[in-house]
Amino acid sequence: MATGRCQCGAIQYEARGDPVYSALCHCADCRRSAGAPMVGWALFAQGDLTVNGEPLLYRSSENATRHFCGACGTGLFYTNPVSFPDMIDIQTATLDDPAIFPPAIHVQYAEAAPWMEKAHDLPKFDRYPAE
Repeated sequence: MATGRCQCGAIQYEARGDPVYSALCHCADCRRSAGAPMVGWALFAQGDLTVNGEPLLYRSSENATRHFCGACGTGLFYTNPVSFPDMIDIQTATLDDPAIFPPAIHVQYAEAAPWMEKAHDLPKFDRYPAE
C-alpha cells in the first residue's frame, strides 16, 4: 500500500496494489497545471484509491479533470474517463515515499520543453551553489 498527501495534510490518500504504469508526462496541460517542466504520475484503478478529505476539481480539457487541495493548492489526481476509464492517476511527488514507483516511461514527449533532452547534462549541486 502506498500513502500520500497534499502539502498541508488536509487531503490524505492510500493506494492499494501496484500501478498500471508510472510515467513522466510532458504535455502542456500538465506543465501549466503543475508549473513544472513535467509531472510524475502513477495510474491506478479508481477502486484501489481511498481519499480522506475533499479535493477540489478543475476540468482542464474536454475529458480531463484535475483534483487538487483547495487549502494549499497541491495537485493530487487526474481522471479522464475517455482515455483511462475507471482509472485515476496519482501525482507521484505527493507520495509519502516518492521513490516507491519510479517512472518507467516518458509520455507526451512530443510536447516536452525543447531543452529537456539536455537537462541531465546540466551541473548538479546537492544544495544551492555558493555565490
